[in-house]
Amino acid sequence: MIKINIIYNYKAWERCIFNPNKLIQSQSKKINKKFKSYKKNIIFFTILLSGNNEIKRLNKKFRKKNKSTDVLSFPFYSKKDLRNKLKKEKEIYLGDIIINLEKIKTKKNTNFNLEFNKLWIHGLVHLFGYDHKKDKDFNKMTKVEKQFLSYLH
Repeated sequence: MIKINIIYNYKAWERCIFNPNKLIQSQSKKINKKFKSYKKNIIFFTILLSGNNEIKRLNKKFRKKNKSTDVLSFPFYSKKDLRNKLKKEKEIYLGDIIINLEKIKTKKNTNFNLEFNKLWIHGLVHLFGYDHKKDKDFNKMTKVEKQFLSYLH
């Protein structure tokens, strides 16, 4: 079962999503109905809903990139370590995801909620240990992202 903590320190989110916590909790319920891989575990993570300044500061501090981005993920475990943890422990904290409202709003001709879902799912897949540095890794990660997004419909 997946459980999500929502933090938002950027009030502009409330103009785009009436109740971010309620929305994400309803999305996690949909995922939990379909996502059977870790039904014996309780998997926690946090989503910070942020803006350009905060995500730029975090990107500079942790990734040494002095620029804004759409999403950051901070996994607590590598894919291998997470697999071992899931076998031994019932409750696991995966890590943190930060999403930048301003980057979603700059994308033209997109559905805000769909773009938002794509970003937090992308972050979640990173928390599960996937990355996209190589083409084959990108393809695997994209496949997992599409699977998770299909659970939301």
